[in-house]
Amino acid sequence: MATIGESGSNGNAGRELVIVGGVSGSGKSTVGALLAQRLEVPFIDADSLHPEANVAKMAAGLPLDDIDREPWLVRIGEVLAEHADRGLVLACSALRRTYRNTIRAVEPSTVFVTLSGSRELIAARMNARADHFMPASLLDSQLAAFEPLEADESGADIDVDAHIDDIVDAAANVVRQGPAPA
Repeated sequence: MATIGESGSNGNAGRELVIVGGVSGSGKSTVGALLAQRLEVPFIDADSLHPEANVAKMAAGLPLDDIDREPWLVRIGEVLAEHADRGLVLACSALRRTYRNTIRAVEPSTVFVTLSGSRELIAARMNARADHFMPASLLDSQLAAFEPLEADESGADIDVDAHIDDIVDAAANVVRQGPAPA
């Protein structure tokens, strides 16, 4: 796992494949969109790739199980692979290593930037937003499922209790390091 603040180049400027991950309310979409602007690559929110059945289940306050997630995670890997020549930043919870492994199985060069913070901070963010299908009532299940990146995973965890510019700077530094050697 990369250390925040190191710099370097992955030699693929403009072709970075990045997932900004974390629990709902951690800032994945905001950080992801700003990071994509910084890297001059497209941005996609993985929520838009969920099958309708998954969205309906979450909107009903029911957490997804791994059977629900599997085709969604494979699709995320496919979308990343489709953007390998031009780069992409994608916001996706990617809460567990097994989920990240499913994505990496399709697109191994993906770099993960996971966002984390206190339950209180994230709950306040969730309660402040309107018109999102993920209710704050599912935060505890997401926090319980969240597995920080391990040492052999390409990317880094970033604390979101900071100014947005500092968070995006840290994320850009992580991405510049590129994927860890296989």
